[in-house]
Amino acid sequence: MGLFKSSEERRIERDMKIRQGIRRIEKSIAEQSKFQDEFVKNARQAKAIGDMQSYAFVRNSLKKTATIKKMLERQLLAVKNALLIKRQAEAAADFAGAMKIMAAEIGRMYGQADLTRTQLEWEKAIAQSQTMEERMTMFLEGIEQTASADVAAAPSEAISDEEIDRLIAAEEQVEKAREGQQMSALRAELDALKSQGGAKEAK
Repeated sequence: MGLFKSSEERRIERDMKIRQGIRRIEKSIAEQSKFQDEFVKNARQAKAIGDMQSYAFVRNSLKKTATIKKMLERQLLAVKNALLIKRQAEAAADFAGAMKIMAAEIGRMYGQADLTRTQLEWEKAIAQSQTMEERMTMFLEGIEQTASADVAAAPSEAISDEEIDRLIAAEEQVEKAREGQQMSALRAELDALKSQGGAKEAK
């Protein structure tokens, strides 16, 4: 049945596959962010109990996760840029198609040789646009293959140990600040309860 699909149906199917690919990459980025948060918590716990061997292991895992996340973000950007280029090519093809129809109609009404030549030129433009669409499909497939190879070949030192340590330390500071705010709120609530109790006794 695929042989009998129109060019528009095939174009819609390609667009759906591209959007599905984008959603998969976005989902993978979100998952890596969750993994990163978990590794940061584990690193803090290992550091708190003085288990530096576990800390070093978790730090390496965190480094790998951050590297994969950065690579996925680069892939997402490349695919989105390629999609924009594809849409521009399709717009050019639509324009060329409309001009081909108008040139044919004008040639039919006036029967002038120069307009027949114009029609041939637009047909040539259409053929070039179709070739561009095929090249864009190959380009998108090439990007996916290259991105997969980039992840596999990404150096483990793409993110330094110092950057990982700063990430863990920053998370510790955020947690301390959050705990400090919670303690302040509890003290304020306790003071309010004491004040209410004192007021009742005074009555």
